[in-house]
Amino acid sequence: MSRIFTMAAALTLALLATTPVLAQAQPPATDAQKRALVARVLELQQPVFENAARLITEQPALQLLQQAGIALQQRVPAERREAVAREIQAEARRYAEETVPPVRQAALRLAPTTIGPILEARFTTDELRQLVAILESPAYRKLQQSGGEMQRALGEALVAEARPTVEPRLRALQQAIGERLNAAAAPAPSTPSPPAR
Repeated sequence: MSRIFTMAAALTLALLATTPVLAQAQPPATDAQKRALVARVLELQQPVFENAARLITEQPALQLLQQAGIALQQRVPAERREAVAREIQAEARRYAEETVPPVRQAALRLAPTTIGPILEARFTTDELRQLVAILESPAYRKLQQSGGEMQRALGEALVAEARPTVEPRLRALQQAIGERLNAAAAPAPSTPSPPAR
C-alpha cells in the first residue's frame, strides 16, 4: 500500500512539476515569427556590427600611423616631428571621417543576409526569444554602452604595461625584416662567365 502511495505521490509531483512548463509552452512558431525574431536580434546587435565596421576600417590606418611614427623618428628632423605628426593625424582623421560611415552602412546592409541565415538555422524560435530578452535587458544594454570605455581602459593599461616588452622586440623584428629586404634587393654577385670555347 505504501509503495502504491509513494508511486502515486511521485507521479503527482512529476505532473505538478511539469504543469507550469506546459502552461508556459509557446505555441508553435511560424517561419514569419522566427524571421521577425531574427530581425529583432539583428536590430539589437547593430552597435556590434557598427563597431566591427569601425574596427575593420580603422585598423589599417592605425597600422599606418604606427609605421609613420617609426618613420618620423628615423627620417624627420626633431624640430619638425611634432608638426608633421599633427599633419599625419589630421590625414588619419579625414580618412576615418570619410571611410567609416560607408563601411558602417555596408555592415548594416550585409548583416541580414550574412548573419540572419546563421541565426535562423542554428537557433530555435524559443532560443531566439531568449536572445531578444537578453539583448533587451537594461543590464546588457548598460554593459554594451560601457564596452568602449572598458576596452579603452584595458587597452591603455595594456599598452603601458606591454610597451617595454613589445617595443624592443618590434624594433628587432623591423631590423631583421629590413636586413632581409636589403639583402634580397642587393644585386646578386656576378659569377664569372665560363670561358668561350
